[in-house]
Amino acid sequence: MAISAAHPRLTALIESARGAPPAVTAIVYPADATVVEAALVAAKLGIIEPAFYGPVSARALLIAAGASSAQLRWVDTGDLPREAARVAVSDAAAGRVALLMKGSLHTDELLGAVLARDAGLRRSGRLTHTFVFDLPRYHKLLAVTDAVVNIAPDLQTKMESLIHAIELMRHIGIAAPKVAVLAAVETVQASIPATQDAHTLTEWGATGRFGQAIIAGPFGFDNAISAQAAATKGIVSSVAGDPDILLVPDLNSGNILYKSFIYIGGGECAGVVQGARVPIVLTSRADSLFSRVASCALARISLGQTEFNAPIC
Repeated sequence: MAISAAHPRLTALIESARGAPPAVTAIVYPADATVVEAALVAAKLGIIEPAFYGPVSARALLIAAGASSAQLRWVDTGDLPREAARVAVSDAAAGRVALLMKGSLHTDELLGAVLARDAGLRRSGRLTHTFVFDLPRYHKLLAVTDAVVNIAPDLQTKMESLIHAIELMRHIGIAAPKVAVLAAVETVQASIPATQDAHTLTEWGATGRFGQAIIAGPFGFDNAISAQAAATKGIVSSVAGDPDILLVPDLNSGNILYKSFIYIGGGECAGVVQGARVPIVLTSRADSLFSRVASCALARISLGQTEFNAPIC
């Protein structure tokens, strides 16, 4: 159920997360059977210790899923999703919860509670989201940022997205990630601001602003993923054909790319929101059980205290 022969790298990520103590995870408003099932599978694998925040009536979902009494850690927050988010965020700020996982509430309800100025989870920077994909036709895990949270990121937000994604990849064992900054074309053009941002980020990378990471761009998607395509256009870069991270120019392009990877490319993914004091797992109603469990594993690994050993295949 949580193991996929077609996606060995994410399976290895799940297995590696089992090597550390389970993280207490607030499942915020679990009023859907798929959310409950994913939380219980992740708990059975020893990745998380779930605490369910929502109306008492939703406990029937846990019973129906075969949860034992030991797994029925329930915080009654009433019928309002926003109240479940507020209480869970408060517990996270107090150190009683290490991770947050979105249940059956809107993303803005959960992130709004996280970003509330008096909630205690907000930091000075932006929240950003990073996916990690296991793609059958790519030779290693591939991260994409930000395809979920920031709609039209400015240069500062793109920089923070990169910082978070690079940090996440280091947690899974990539000491010096290679980053391809994507745009529609691979040349800097005044009429395409994303190419100018890519050029600036590349210059900042060369000065060491991102630590041990190789930043290159702008890249068209083909030149980033295919060394042959890059060579055809005369692009010489160690990133071409071998990126660990793709930085997309905006949410529209990132969201389309993410769904293309899943629905056409046969990929699976794990995702996490960074930038708050605790990692946040955002699930979509269309996410597979495997993806949900892998996201719990990625969030757990992002806390540290574990090592990730990717398969060579």
